Amino acid sequence: MAASSSSSSSSSKTSILFTFVSILLFLPLVFSLPKNETTFRPLQELKKLKRIRNHLNKINKPPVKTIHSPDGDLIDCIPCHHQPAFDHPKLKGQKPLEPPLERPKEDDRYSIDETIETFQLWTQSNESCPEGTIPIRRTTEADVLRATSLKRFGRKIIKPVRRDTSSGGHEHAVAFVNGDQYYGAKASINVWTPVVTDPYEFSLSQLWVISGSFGNDLNTVEAGWQVSPELYGDGYPRFFTYWTTDAYQTTGCYNLLCSGFVQTNNRIAIGAAISPRSSYKAKQFDIGIMIWKDPKHGHWWLQFGSGLLIGYWPSFLFSHLQRHASMVQFGGEIVNTRSNGYHTSTQMGSGHFADEGFGKASYFRNLKVVDWDNSLLPLTNLHLLADHPNCYDIKAGKNNVWGDYIYYGGPGRNGRCQ
Repeated sequence: MAASSSSSSSSSKTSILFTFVSILLFLPLVFSLPKNETTFRPLQELKKLKRIRNHLNKINKPPVKTIHSPDGDLIDCIPCHHQPAFDHPKLKGQKPLEPPLERPKEDDRYSIDETIETFQLWTQSNESCPEGTIPIRRTTEADVLRATSLKRFGRKIIKPVRRDTSSGGHEHAVAFVNGDQYYGAKASINVWTPVVTDPYEFSLSQLWVISGSFGNDLNTVEAGWQVSPELYGDGYPRFFTYWTTDAYQTTGCYNLLCSGFVQTNNRIAIGAAISPRSSYKAKQFDIGIMIWKDPKHGHWWLQFGSGLLIGYWPSFLFSHLQRHASMVQFGGEIVNTRSNGYHTSTQMGSGHFADEGFGKASYFRNLKVVDWDNSLLPLTNLHLLADHPNCYDIKAGKNNVWGDYIYYGGPGRNGRCQ
């Protein structure tokens, strides 16, 4: 009987101990989560991931071939008529247009120089996309999750810009022309790898073709190179395009991340890393960019390098740009979030001021605009603007080799830029 009593007592103690431990393990789950969190939070996350995956299925079209880039990008070769542009209601069922028969006419006095042109990292694998396809950088789930929201993914960061040194926002060092009717622009842009110190900042160098007011009706087409950790997840300079018809609010996007730009070229991937890049006091590399309005159909075409046609923005996307541009800008832009309470150390261009000159400061050379007669002309009445010249500045010049040129950029935060 004693043995039976001892066994029963031991069993009871074990049962009580197990119940007590179970309660202790369960209590943190109960008290660390708000009411119904255990049910609703996973459900919300699942719904968010489902929306993201649906979006990825929409923009990542089925490839006929995939190329692995050394930087980790996947470059998908997509049939031209399946690219995202043809999801647009006005383009459904269509195919890309043939290239324009005539490109802007140019005086070649400034065409000879010793600067080396640069292309893209993914092409170093010696693989290419077949004829009839275009290379598209595959967008990943991680790319979308870095964005502030799915709605803002692939769009420029909107922040109010005030012209004082205490405000966060976009900062520029640009050269511009206005007061006339412009039908395009051209420049060669020095490529660097500026340091971007905050994941929600970027540094870019580009040309803007602009029309409309700087209110809600602003129309732009843009192209150049950018470093954007939020968009791409790294610090590589990448070839990019952009467009908007409402001052960056709800229309337009980077690259091919929405329906709009129609790509026609199978050699350049918009959004892919550029290689090689310039080094301080060493070799300099640049990319040629030209945007112009085809006189016959009215679409805005994009050319890369010495003559590679990349594609076009259909004229129906725009209001003011259906006719012509009223301003052209060349230069750099950064985002200054002031996330640490003071000016960012994100670099523009090479990270060095304009006065340092060739091999040290970043440049644009052979700046030109396209006139009504589809001719490339030197700039007249060039204006310079640096929002915060102690942080990033700009200077212009002209010579027989480079024509009109600018040096621009800077380090951001320094003794005179707080």
